[in-house]
Amino acid sequence: MENKAKVLMERYDMGRLLGQGNFAKVYFARNLKTGQSVVIKVIDKEKVLKVGLIDQTKREISVMKLMKHPNVIQLYEVMASKTKIYFVMEYAKGGELFNKVARGRLKEDSARKYFQQLISAVDFCHSRGVYHRELKPENLLLDENGSR
Repeated sequence: MENKAKVLMERYDMGRLLGQGNFAKVYFARNLKTGQSVVIKVIDKEKVLKVGLIDQTKREISVMKLMKHPNVIQLYEVMASKTKIYFVMEYAKGGELFNKVARGRLKEDSARKYFQQLISAVDFCHSRGVYHRELKPENLLLDENGSR
């Protein structure tokens, strides 16, 4: 499934691997019905069960369902098979803020815009009792207009 096209549950055309961590891989995909670009986070159930993170995964799903804000990536749906959990989420075409910062210092107006968006999103999450424990430029994703 790494780079080969695959249709997931007759709904999504799975594309290239975008990234991976210890328990999940993230793929670019396209909704077959609407043509919308999405990302699908594929979580290996066995690995999650082995390290006792099933409750954390369930909590992540319920929290993400509550997060409806213009500066927070949207969770569209959750699906599962016998061995995998699939999070279908909004695609941030602009990539990571880290890539912009790595090219050099941001202009003050751009930095201010990103900071205001971040503060708006964090305030929204905190007002709902949700705390992101890993805010860093690698985890801040941008849309095609450089916003999020």
